Amino acid sequence: MNRWIDGACRAVEALIALMLAVMVVLVFGNVVLRYGFNSGITVSEEVSRWLFIWITFLGAIVALRERAHLGVDMLVSRLPAWGKKGCLAISYLLMLYMLWLLFQGSVAQTRINWDVQAPVTGASMAIVYTSGIVFAVAAGLILLLDLWRLLSGRMAEDELVAIQESEEAGALAQVLGPQGAAAPSPTPARTEERQP
Repeated sequence: MNRWIDGACRAVEALIALMLAVMVVLVFGNVVLRYGFNSGITVSEEVSRWLFIWITFLGAIVALRERAHLGVDMLVSRLPAWGKKGCLAISYLLMLYMLWLLFQGSVAQTRINWDVQAPVTGASMAIVYTSGIVFAVAAGLILLLDLWRLLSGRMAEDELVAIQESEEAGALAQVLGPQGAAAPSPTPARTEERQP
């Protein structure tokens, strides 16, 4: 299951990269056309805004899977293993409840805006609100899998803190990998000098 989720996250990352490329082409092309040729791409602003919304929600799915969301672990990191497990279980339950609320709201907004047309493209405005549904479902599956791993005792102790203290710490952990982040710092060996 983990392998399937990791593969899905890689596909989402590729989709994000494609969306970002389209967004850059639309915005940059519109700027060049406007200042250089006194024309423009009429759908540029609207489509770019929609792509930005989708990139944000899809990126949040990948960040949740990679435990890259920022937070404060000052208290949780000092707790014993059972305290970390309890806090993580409570946080998963709270996040699942928030995702349920987001899912309900996104479904309601999608239904309301299904027949509403965007001013420039004429596409349904439900496209915007569907991003919340996709995020809620995907993030819910990830959290349920992690909660099951936690409750069944299959989660390693270094996974019990589910956030990054800072962006720098997250970048360092990605560079070092799972072994490098947990490896203790080497201490120089003592050498005794013998008196002649």
